[in-house]
Amino acid sequence: MKIMRYGDRYGSKIPCVIDADGVARDVSSVVADFNPRTLADGALDKVRAVDTASLPVADVKGKRLAPPVAQPFNIWCVGLNYSDHAAEAGMDIPEEPILFNKATGTYCGPNDDILYSPKMTKLDWEVELGIVIGKPALNIDKADAMDHIAGFVLVNDISERAWQLERSGQWVKGKSFPNFCPTGPVLVTPDEIGDVNNLGMWLDVNGERMQTGNTGTMIFDVETIVSYMSEFTRLEPGDLICTGTPPGVGAGMSPQVWLKQGDKVTLGIDGLGTQTQTVVDL
Repeated sequence: MKIMRYGDRYGSKIPCVIDADGVARDVSSVVADFNPRTLADGALDKVRAVDTASLPVADVKGKRLAPPVAQPFNIWCVGLNYSDHAAEAGMDIPEEPILFNKATGTYCGPNDDILYSPKMTKLDWEVELGIVIGKPALNIDKADAMDHIAGFVLVNDISERAWQLERSGQWVKGKSFPNFCPTGPVLVTPDEIGDVNNLGMWLDVNGERMQTGNTGTMIFDVETIVSYMSEFTRLEPGDLICTGTPPGVGAGMSPQVWLKQGDKVTLGIDGLGTQTQTVVDL
C-alpha cells in the first residue's frame, strides 16, 4: 500500500491511498488523517479493509504535497551508516549504530523550500531512506523488526556542517533548522516495497549527479537498526528514523561544495518517489 497527504502546512490535510492505476483516492471517510495517533489505532489496517475503487478520487490538483504522515513525536538519525560515506568523511566505520536526534520542527513536505539563514556557511544535502514506525517497539528481536514498521519514505537529511562539526561537536545543531527534513512524497508499506535493503538512491544539485548509492551498502540494515534502537528507547508509532546517506555529500568533495540561494536539489529512491527543493533566503 502507498499513502500520501495533501494540504497547506498548517491547515487540514487530505489523506490518500494510491490505487492500482496510480490515482490518489481520498480516505478521509475511513481515517481522519495519517498521524502518530491514528497509526497506533490501526489506520493502515482500516484502509486495507476498504475497496479502494469505492473511494472518491482525491481533489488534489494544485495542492501542496505534505509529508505522508503528520509530524512525528521523534525524529531519529543513524550516522555514518554507509562505509564509503564514512571514508569520505574521514571517520572510522562504526562498530555500533551512531544515533542522534533531529528536531521535529525540521519536518516538512517533500518539495518545500530549503531555508537559507545568513548565519549558514556550509549547507549540505543527504539522500536517505526513512523508516516510519507503526507500533511500539521496545527490546524487540531483529526477526520481529519488520512487524513494527508502518512503511518507508524518502528523506533529505539537510545539514549545516559548520554547526554540526565546528560548534562543539553537537550534530543536532547542524541538523535541526526548520525545513531540514523534507519527507515523502509517499509512504510505502513493507509488503509492497520489496527488498528494502536493495534500493537504488540518487541526488542531483542543479541537474548534476552528486550521490549514487544503494541501501544494500548500509553497514546496519533496516531490521538491525530498529532492533538495536529498541534496546535503548521505546520507538513510537509515527517515529521517523533516517538511516544514513551514501557518498557524494558536499562535505566529502575536494574542494567542498555547499548549497547556496537559488540552488535546486532533486533526489529519489527506487519505489519511494522523488523530491525537489529550492534553496531560498529565510
